[in-house]
Amino acid sequence: MLFKRSLLQELISTGTGTLLVLLGVVIAQRAGYLIQLAAKGILPNDSITVMLGFNLIRFLPLLLSLSLFLAILLTLSRWYRDSEMVIWFSSGLNINHWIRPILTFSLPIIALITVLSLFITPWATNKVEEYRSQLQSRDDIATISPGLFKESAHADRVFFVESFDELGNIVKNIFVQSIQHQKLGIIVAEKGSRLIDQNGDNFLIMHHGHRYQGLRGTAEYSTTEFDQYAIRVEAAEAKQNTPTIQSIDSLTLIQTKSKANIAELQWRLAIPISALILALLAIPLSALDPRAGRSANFALAVIIYILYNNLLSIIQAWVSQGKINSVIGLWPIHLFFMAVVFYMFYRRTQQLPILPKLSLTSWANLRHKHAHTK
Repeated sequence: MLFKRSLLQELISTGTGTLLVLLGVVIAQRAGYLIQLAAKGILPNDSITVMLGFNLIRFLPLLLSLSLFLAILLTLSRWYRDSEMVIWFSSGLNINHWIRPILTFSLPIIALITVLSLFITPWATNKVEEYRSQLQSRDDIATISPGLFKESAHADRVFFVESFDELGNIVKNIFVQSIQHQKLGIIVAEKGSRLIDQNGDNFLIMHHGHRYQGLRGTAEYSTTEFDQYAIRVEAAEAKQNTPTIQSIDSLTLIQTKSKANIAELQWRLAIPISALILALLAIPLSALDPRAGRSANFALAVIIYILYNNLLSIIQAWVSQGKINSVIGLWPIHLFFMAVVFYMFYRRTQQLPILPKLSLTSWANLRHKHAHTK
């Protein structure tokens, strides 16, 4: 049918564009945050891409849900604004006829959101926590950022590197300050490289430099010039952190029935359920009121989306704390917004004007004329 085909085509193009815009916003925000951590020396430079990828996977269910909601809202709002809805209503359709094609477009996306929320997102969260533990066990040289002073894990050395080569294997203009046997030592070298011994020990090999050593507070210092000098670098001990509940897989949550686990499982199920309800809510919400302006329904939709997700987060916390019975859980929020969907469909059905039906030929002529007018 021409009606369903044209609607699906526009929903796909609008949804794709909306998702790309939201992904761009999230990538820019998270990349800026991670780069800031790397600039402070908290996060190694080579871990930014990995952390950014895992963060995108974690945010993807919510981004898909919001993209689906906005795609339906923007598409149908444009149809109202350009008077295309009048043509469809004149051909004998009512607002209930939009439910089936909207569900045809939405259900595959909601299925993907379900898989991401129940399985992929916990896996990505678990990988992020494992990667952070690995970063904590990296040695001092691996965490150095060019142009920043970096203190060692035992607070007995301070490293500074001006720059790396293109491959990151050779460092240039090295400064190392160390304290050994109550003596202050300063090493300055033109360049250096990493060496891993046969027994697995890590060394920083410095070339063409000077070493200054003496007692602090006195003028007695010895100076040594060297062609090659090696410093042993010890790896930090990895901490065994307790996994967060967000990183536990859904099957384990079902098997281990605690209040926190049930609350987390209901939150994961709430994401696809809310996506379905919001997709249906966008149909009556897209109807434009000429006196309210073009952005009125869009602003209302954003408020509804934020309110829906915040209420789910609050109720999840209460279920986890035992303030609300886990059997009740998040279902009252879903039922409330589903009731809002039924009410708005009823209101829109009652508000539709009685229009004469047009034949398919007349409808095609009107649509063709309307397209040329635009």
